[in-house]
Amino acid sequence: MEEKLSYSLKPEIIRVYHRQGYRFAGKHLHSAVKICQWTKESLRSNRVCYKELWYPPVQSHRCIQMTPYFGCNCHCLHCWRMHSGDRDGFIWKEFPLETEEFDEPSEIIDELIKKRMELLSGWRGNPRVNRRKFEEALRPTMMTMSLTGEPTLYPRLSELIVEAKKRGMITFLVTNGTMPEALERMDPLPFQLYVSVLAPDRNTYIRVARPLIKDAWERLNRTLEILPSLETRKVLRFTVIKGWNTHNFKGYSSMVERGKPDFIEVKAYEWVGQSRERLPREAMPYMKDVEEFANSIADLTGYEIKGRYEPSGAVLLA
Repeated sequence: MEEKLSYSLKPEIIRVYHRQGYRFAGKHLHSAVKICQWTKESLRSNRVCYKELWYPPVQSHRCIQMTPYFGCNCHCLHCWRMHSGDRDGFIWKEFPLETEEFDEPSEIIDELIKKRMELLSGWRGNPRVNRRKFEEALRPTMMTMSLTGEPTLYPRLSELIVEAKKRGMITFLVTNGTMPEALERMDPLPFQLYVSVLAPDRNTYIRVARPLIKDAWERLNRTLEILPSLETRKVLRFTVIKGWNTHNFKGYSSMVERGKPDFIEVKAYEWVGQSRERLPREAMPYMKDVEEFANSIADLTGYEIKGRYEPSGAVLLA
């Protein structure tokens, strides 16, 4: 092991992620892109992501799934990606950053668009692929900052949103809520803002999110407090991990009351990727478990169930 661990990913770690379909952008390797499973489904079978059904004007085949910052300040049990230390010899500095430089927003976006086109190029000759959709997919209209890591750790996020808009893209931002100060200073805000809520109380949160910062729970609650003042479309996402965070619904309802989101998503944890080494298969809920969770939230908050999408194990409340 090296004496000083650097955030810059080692070649052997990059090779692992390359095999998993990731491509990195920029000189400092803090940004990445990957083709979303629902982009693939849309191209080859016309099955689309629930976001296309629930949140116009989303088009699954024209979405860039990316992150502007590969590291994170939490090591959530349910996260599909490999955390530093998950495998022998695979250790790097995720948080806090040791680099003093970040790539330019315009360079990040242009390079990620190029990398995504390269990843899609192999689909051109596939007879199952919808030709019109394939050509459209090369001209993305949406950028979702949700691939991995915590996007709000990238300090030039609003500039990234501006650059995306210049290229004809709306932006979705998914955050773990631990950087309220970043959200407060964002101008502009993303087209849609997701805050992931993993637990109804501090003890459960520490157990499930495994934060790398001592005040992560307090920071999440601060984010909920400022959420009503953020003038954009807002969603609270509850990830259901059966037997781990499926209790204390009054705690969840209190978080909803403070955050006052436009929508609530209740979504099943999926037993995929590296999370299979941290959680048992039984932690992945059935659709009926997700619906029961959603009904409990609805009963306590006054939100109503507006949609369900079993392929993603998701229920929408508004």
